Amino acid sequence: MRVMSAVLSLSIVFLAVPVRADDLPVTSRVTAVTVYPDGARVTREAVFSAPEGQHELILTDLPRGTPLASVRVAIEGARLGGVRTREDYVPPRDTAESEALRLARAEVERLEEALRAGRAQVADIRLEADAARARLRFLDGIGRAEGLAAQTPAALGDLVAMIGHETLEARRAEAGAERRAEAAERALKDLTEQLARARQAVEALVPETETRALLAVALSAGTAVEGRLSITYTVPQAGWQPLYDLHLARAAGRVRIERGAFVHQATGENWSDIALTLSTRRPTQQGEPTELYPWIPQLGDPDEIRPMPRAKAEGALMELTAAAPVADMAQAAFDGLSVRYDYPAPVSVATGADRVRLMLPPVEAAAEIEARAVPLMDETAFLIARLRNASDDVILPTPEARFYLDGQYVGQRDLPFAAAGAEMVLSFGPIEGLVLERVVKTRSEGDRGLISRASTRSEAVEIVVENLTGETWPLIVLDRVPVSEQDDLRITWSARPMPDETDVNDRRGILAWHLDLGAGERRAITLETRMNWPDGKVLR
Repeated sequence: MRVMSAVLSLSIVFLAVPVRADDLPVTSRVTAVTVYPDGARVTREAVFSAPEGQHELILTDLPRGTPLASVRVAIEGARLGGVRTREDYVPPRDTAESEALRLARAEVERLEEALRAGRAQVADIRLEADAARARLRFLDGIGRAEGLAAQTPAALGDLVAMIGHETLEARRAEAGAERRAEAAERALKDLTEQLARARQAVEALVPETETRALLAVALSAGTAVEGRLSITYTVPQAGWQPLYDLHLARAAGRVRIERGAFVHQATGENWSDIALTLSTRRPTQQGEPTELYPWIPQLGDPDEIRPMPRAKAEGALMELTAAAPVADMAQAAFDGLSVRYDYPAPVSVATGADRVRLMLPPVEAAAEIEARAVPLMDETAFLIARLRNASDDVILPTPEARFYLDGQYVGQRDLPFAAAGAEMVLSFGPIEGLVLERVVKTRSEGDRGLISRASTRSEAVEIVVENLTGETWPLIVLDRVPVSEQDDLRITWSARPMPDETDVNDRRGILAWHLDLGAGERRAITLETRMNWPDGKVLR
């Protein structure tokens, strides 16, 4: 058996082609998909039977939006000839409803009828409450009617007793009706949610009704053959987004990252029981190095030139490694360039439907835990876990990262990209018992406002950190001093105590103090700065 493939230049033909006796209609289906963060590579297959001779396999089930220039064809059992494609004048497809779809539609109809009946019941109960309120208004009118003073005491007593009894009964009827109406409305809420889920189920089962493209594949067979046709192409209307739950166990000093993926597609056809692979490759992004041009320095005004800050890795961190594989989760494979996740079971993804959630193997790491304080901006310190991704896997950027501290949810926020071997600094929320205060003690300058016209400016601030948590915390306090990029602007500063680091992570002027702050302890840092510049200049 010979297996031949061809990379052919495909043309779109807009004229109707008559069907010949040697045309063989073939039905294909999507069997495997590799999904990238943006886009996907689709593989569809078709089996065919062909007698000896020259034939054309006619497929009319490619989505109309298929990028035809990306289509590649391989054939087993025969010799591959030319390939033609067409977008218009494609014969209609069979869109018969499946039994599952008929049952799903029937469930929607049942719930819609139940919802209508429930709303009618609520309306009837509300009428009972309105009738009770009308009785109360009538009884109140009797009590205010003229001529009551002329009634005998006995008749007046009977009237008062009657009004009291009827009023009590009316109020009971009103309260009972309101309670039953509220219960019925709660049931309506449940019905509404069930109906929404049933409608989603219908949408996932509805056969695609979009028009399709046509693919005609020429072949020649020396004898009668049973063969297989494989078609691959790339589509932009698909992708996957990572999902992370990050759990920090403080006592154990470990971080566990539970990972998943949201897969979506809007290709115009449902993917049913496919072999799914997720890849971290990004074919739609930059695929070649940026062109480097000559560097030609030029003199100019100093204010026009600003050096770019450089990023610098932090100190030694604990390593993040892959945890033991878990059954029924996609397993990772690293090829030196990217990571691929092969899902172990068939997957179905409906076109245009909700995202399908899949689970990936978790990763774990030992972490260095510390508190980080920025008194200039914050009122409390934050709990930080520092670790390193020592696995072959990558952590993809996502806004769907949820953080948990000792099993308690502390928030959702963005998680940045972390390559294999990269350092990670993760925040698990504020430490409300580590209280921060930053007070300007003295400030001497010329004119107040954004522009100071004097030639000297000095400032003294006091930074206070207080531990009210009842335990000792390793604490990093960050603050800043001004930085000069002009010879005429002279800046000096001093601190008590002096910081343990300056220009932290190559960020100029950023200072760091490393403290072990005991329970109930209070520390103060004094920071003084002084700026001088020539007369006649202004400080902006």
